[in-house]
Amino acid sequence: MTIKKPLIGITLDSVDPQDEAGGDWYSDLPWYALRQRYCEAIALAGGIPIPLPYQIEYVDDYVNLLDGLVLTGGGFDLDPALYKADYVHPTVTTMRPQRTQFEWIFTENFLKSGKPILGICAGMQLLNVMHKGTLIQHIPDEAPSSVNHKQQQSRFQHEHVVNVHPETLLGRLVGTGTIHVNSIHHQGIKDISPDFQINAMAPDGLVEGIELPNHPFCLGLQWHPEFHVSEADVLIMQGFVNACQLAPPKINHLKLV
Repeated sequence: MTIKKPLIGITLDSVDPQDEAGGDWYSDLPWYALRQRYCEAIALAGGIPIPLPYQIEYVDDYVNLLDGLVLTGGGFDLDPALYKADYVHPTVTTMRPQRTQFEWIFTENFLKSGKPILGICAGMQLLNVMHKGTLIQHIPDEAPSSVNHKQQQSRFQHEHVVNVHPETLLGRLVGTGTIHVNSIHHQGIKDISPDFQINAMAPDGLVEGIELPNHPFCLGLQWHPEFHVSEADVLIMQGFVNACQLAPPKINHLKLV
């Protein structure tokens, strides 16, 4: 018997050139963007990638259709007002409220379905903020260390190590101990959400991974496992797609809010 491949939604970035003047843009009209590597990594693990336009009116249809969700990273920051920060760091200049609104509403409803979620980089930060966590707005100023969290080399190369905590979903996927990761971010988790637990940390104490204990598979990672820097990244992507294969069956009338 042929096993149906899981359909996995991948959130898109977007740019409106009227709001972000000065760039050498793909178009002078609003457009979506997605690095090919997200789709390639899902396909390599046996899933079917489905990019998700910001159609909030179709959120219930998306949730019903999909078997899993990837919250992607991107060159933007969450609005500090979302985590009740009492200041805005000068580096927080690019915020994409339309993207954040769509991802927030979609993720709230997808969580209720019990289907797997993988939050990567900004996607992990969104999961934390959605559940009353806070962010470091600029690591070099607020949490300086000898660990470089914004590498200049290829994303297919590792930058530092993280320590994986035992008795976590991440630990079950990759084993405990130390793994090598890439690192492309200037923000990070400050206060972890009371709903989540830490599953990985950098040597300087920065949170590198979180998960939702009472959910079948809700994993957030600060690095980008889609680039397969190590065998651990391959195991993460494969484990996610395998979990999507076992996701709850689709229903015709999913009640959402």
